[in-house]
Amino acid sequence: MPATILVGTQWGDEGKGKATDLLAGQTDFVVRYQGGNNAGHTVIAGGRTLKLHLVPSGILYPHVTTVIADGVVIDPGILIEELDTLHGLGIDTSRLVISGNAHLIMPYHLEMDKVTERYLGKHSLGTTKRGIGPAYADKATRIGLRVQDLTDPKIFREKLDVVLKEKNLILTRIYNRLPLDGEKIATDYLSKGERLAPHIADTSALLYRALRDGKRVMLEGAQGTLLDLDHGTYPFVTSSNPVAGGALTGSGLGPKEVDRVIGVAKAYVTRVGGGPFPSEDTGPAGEQMSAKGHEFGTTTGRPRRCGWFDAVLLRYAARINGLTELFVTKLDVLSGLPELRICVAYEFEGRRFEDFPPHQTIFHKARPVYEEAEGWPEEITEVERFEQLPAAARKYLGRMAELSGVPIRNVSVGPDRKQTLAVDPA
Repeated sequence: MPATILVGTQWGDEGKGKATDLLAGQTDFVVRYQGGNNAGHTVIAGGRTLKLHLVPSGILYPHVTTVIADGVVIDPGILIEELDTLHGLGIDTSRLVISGNAHLIMPYHLEMDKVTERYLGKHSLGTTKRGIGPAYADKATRIGLRVQDLTDPKIFREKLDVVLKEKNLILTRIYNRLPLDGEKIATDYLSKGERLAPHIADTSALLYRALRDGKRVMLEGAQGTLLDLDHGTYPFVTSSNPVAGGALTGSGLGPKEVDRVIGVAKAYVTRVGGGPFPSEDTGPAGEQMSAKGHEFGTTTGRPRRCGWFDAVLLRYAARINGLTELFVTKLDVLSGLPELRICVAYEFEGRRFEDFPPHQTIFHKARPVYEEAEGWPEEITEVERFEQLPAAARKYLGRMAELSGVPIRNVSVGPDRKQTLAVDPA
């Protein structure tokens, strides 16, 4: 049975946690394939609000096996804290499986992230300072430590000693920081390794066998398409590949194993931190989106910038990811706005761009070309069927699908699992 990929189509924070949680009830494996604890999913189910940063949200279902795959970078302390929190809530975590090939976030990664951002000053990228970028950098330069190293104290110490010689030189001589104690790090991490050892496995082989056995597998990404290292708004991006292609490398599955790619899109757009945002609205409408949508980062708590739905970005995401359907979130946030705007193109120096611009300068300076749409005064959080939505809301969704070229299959009208409407194929 082919796998499904769930991917964010904007700058992250699209509500993938809710989408994953809802769809997990129909699957057997939920797999996190990239990123680290720089991302977060907020899930509301049965009156409980959970903020998860590493553990896939499918953990809430007793029948689901959750997987942290090869492409993720893991801070073992953060992961153990999450497991303890879940255990305290009576949630079984024994079905969590962690790839031995996943890389570790080390204390020197946290230090490097902090001092580098401080050193860059006004040119800083606004990272979460969770050590994600430095961990991926060490992975690329082939000096990273992996989860499997936690199970071999001799290898772990040897690798750590080699890396720490370089890191301590950088920290002490360039950034005037104190050196890190290798033995203290080793003792701490190896003890955490003992705790995580029962969960460590070859996740690529596990998933391959699961698909051969007819099991249903869903691959969930963190962040979103526009934060992709290769395809996002560089340099204001993350350090990994949230796009659908990254799901394959991050999980160790081949292209023929996937036949469904679900794009999660807010009915408007948000982003955290710096970087260009053509359809940003800093007026009353943007303020309503922020307040009504509770737009604060799950991981950082930073306020999200808000703006109008951008069809250019969604068309781009559809092309990059090969989207087969859309899951639209937070439609209810737009209730009460008398008029809505849809960005259908960009303008730059007299030229019109209906596709994502080929140069970052164009995107930075682009002006949005808007199409007006009718709003609806009614609150829609209690709506139970798609047909019960106000006509203007249904028309708005229809325009989203038309402009993106991707059909909408689910619409969220509230944070709870049950506040989701199915859209039957036309």
